[in-house]
Amino acid sequence: MTPITPADLALRIAARRRLGETLVVGVTGSVAVGKTTLARQIADALGPGVDIVSTDGFLKPNVVLEAQGLMMRKGFPESYDAPALAAAIAGLKTGPVTVPAYSHASYDVDPAAARTIGGADIVLVEGLGLAPGADGQRPPVDLLVYIDAEEADIIAWFLARFMALWQAAADDPTSFYARFRHMSEEEARAFALNVWAGINRPNWQDHIARGLPVADLVVKKLADHALVLARGIDAPRP
Repeated sequence: MTPITPADLALRIAARRRLGETLVVGVTGSVAVGKTTLARQIADALGPGVDIVSTDGFLKPNVVLEAQGLMMRKGFPESYDAPALAAAIAGLKTGPVTVPAYSHASYDVDPAAARTIGGADIVLVEGLGLAPGADGQRPPVDLLVYIDAEEADIIAWFLARFMALWQAAADDPTSFYARFRHMSEEEARAFALNVWAGINRPNWQDHIARGLPVADLVVKKLADHALVLARGIDAPRP
């Protein structure tokens, strides 16, 4: 495998865009593997004319998930408004499209943060919900980037993120994570590991990983956050 940087990925992505068209690129992988970070790094390397959409905004609102008994399945395929996500991805090529947003602090869709996107050269759609479904078809992205990593590293990143949100909730009673503040730090860590084992790991193995064999670009993220190219489209010629 070859070491690669977000700037290298940006060059490979930009080379696939046709003048006058919007290129829609999916970025997916396990929970906590760094999808949002990599999408932002690629966007920064690409420069103006690039926008980012998170699939988190297409999660069903908590009130709907609760009514359907799906709160403990958040992130699984059935927790998304899949038709709305597919329609938005298709619409990004013609635009403008209004896309919903999600708040990790409130752990819910935030209607006030919805925004309209149109006229971008490249749109990076990052998050879950981009792997093929039971029919074997992936959402209509032009390119799909899959971030792979060792499970031990993903667990470490997931735990660090959970604990950061747990710590921040000490000063924010409106945070979803405030409900866990009664726990000791050791109890909060144990709870997070149970969430990984009972929810995120099965989702990754049974659903998210379906994106790996159909991805156009596969990057392996190492423990130190370095990237190597496991499979990819050709780099543009100088």
